[in-house]
Amino acid sequence: MVEPEVVRQMRQLLELGWGAKRVARELGIARNTVRRYQRAGEAAETQVRPKAWRLDTAARADAVVLFEGAAEGNAVVVQQLLAEKDVEASVRTVQRAVAERRRELVASAVATVRYETVPGRQMQIDFGQKWVRIAGTSVRVYLLVAVLGHSRRIFVKAFLAERQDDWREGIAAAFRHFGGVPQEVLGDNAKALVLEHNRAAQTVTFHPGYLAFCRDWDVVPRACGPYRARTKGKTESGVKYAKRNGLAGRDFESFAALEAHLAEWMLLADQREHGTTHEAPALRFERDERHALRPLPVRPPVARERRLTRKVANDALVDVNTVRYSVPHRLVKQSVEVLVGESQVTIFHGQAVVARHARSFEPHSKVVEPSHYEGLWRTPVEPEPPPSGGQALAEYGRSLSDYAEVVEGKAA
Repeated sequence: MVEPEVVRQMRQLLELGWGAKRVARELGIARNTVRRYQRAGEAAETQVRPKAWRLDTAARADAVVLFEGAAEGNAVVVQQLLAEKDVEASVRTVQRAVAERRRELVASAVATVRYETVPGRQMQIDFGQKWVRIAGTSVRVYLLVAVLGHSRRIFVKAFLAERQDDWREGIAAAFRHFGGVPQEVLGDNAKALVLEHNRAAQTVTFHPGYLAFCRDWDVVPRACGPYRARTKGKTESGVKYAKRNGLAGRDFESFAALEAHLAEWMLLADQREHGTTHEAPALRFERDERHALRPLPVRPPVARERRLTRKVANDALVDVNTVRYSVPHRLVKQSVEVLVGESQVTIFHGQAVVARHARSFEPHSKVVEPSHYEGLWRTPVEPEPPPSGGQALAEYGRSLSDYAEVVEGKAA
């Protein structure tokens, strides 16, 4: 819509003989607009906004109420509800009417009050994923990231999966890395940790295995609200930092090399100046938080093991997180149970232990016990060495000297 004053100026310039292009440039409007007013003549002196393009004060207030209530934030539904009340308006008009309220609602939903925890109170945990080249192959690596809420010291451990035992193993490793245990651990609503989070009742049902783990370490489990990941913003930022800084653009010869790199990188990360505290996490930890953490238990809690069922492949191997372990070849095509411990993999067939292996973390590797294949291969028969040239010819009644005489005689 063009303001009446602009229309008046346009009229005056056109009466002076100015062209549409020059008028448009002078008044800062479109040339087609000037031409439209030229064609409209006197009727274009004023413009009346169509009824469907405007809402009066009462209708605008009604639209905002419907937007927050029955329409559940949907402007299209608001337009339909207004039509039922004989209020004619386009969807775009309704959107303009509720735009300010929409911005207020979005701002209130996003706005966060930064919560600073006291030393030793909380550790936040989360998992992130990143594709990394290991030994020339792209491998999806799962990173458990733990951040102490006060000092912002960070701990990162790499895994080949994100199962419950990986969560537990990573959290326990974080406690040992920090040299103490906080009062509570804040995580998200991963299925390995939380069975149900009822937003209406504000109750959380944790996984029994995770609860048992927390009892072992005497920590209180916490879970952030659904779709409120920023509640644990410290570790959310830590995951991004580990992926974009710790592993960005790097290749590794082995999984062990990746773990060694992360150990060195964590030392550097704790020495940097943190963007929020403006202090190095290591300095803040030594000054405020180390003494606030509870000491590690004298007797480490019993490591809870994971039991899996696997079918033995034709090559007498079973797969666990891309790592393959051998079993006696007589068990091919049969089901076995695999007990995955912190450092050992034990394989059962029924009640009998049929294999024990040191746990490997190298992706796509094989851990083989040669005795599992005994009796599967036939021992090759060593062939007898062929007789020497003179001996072979003698068997046919001739020797090399006989041939030499024939050749020398022809030459003569």
